[in-house]
Amino acid sequence: MAVVTPTGEFQHILRILNTNIDGKEKVMYALTSIKGMGRRFANIVCKKADINMRKRAGELTNTEINRLIQVLQRPQHFKIPEWFLNRQRDYRTGKSSQVTVNSLDTSLRDDFERLKKIKCERGLRHSWGLRVRGQHTKTTGRRGRTMGVSKKKSG
Repeated sequence: MAVVTPTGEFQHILRILNTNIDGKEKVMYALTSIKGMGRRFANIVCKKADINMRKRAGELTNTEINRLIQVLQRPQHFKIPEWFLNRQRDYRTGKSSQVTVNSLDTSLRDDFERLKKIKCERGLRHSWGLRVRGQHTKTTGRRGRTMGVSKKKSG
């Protein structure tokens, strides 16, 4: 059974936090297209903003979209726990926050630059383009490099 909505109220593409969101998806899954938001965080944001989880993203009203944006920008004011956020105890400020879209890219880049500057193992491996988290590199991850040993032609 399909839910029919008036065509004037449905938006096929929403613009939230400089990201285009597909209006045909359900709200929780549509929010995951925003960089820095996963399914669990999108779920808790929808619950804190009092939005029906069964709605499609295109069916949201302007007041519901504004409530979503408020919860996304200030999750701690809406009592989302600190351990749920993706940037805990920032190196410079010491505060926890949910970092999304462009600020996520800049914070990651700043972190890598800091690691390279102090010349720790992680920073050096990032600069060399090697695996960082202890994976084996003898036989895997050879894309873009020479593979194996070339044989001499006999004869």
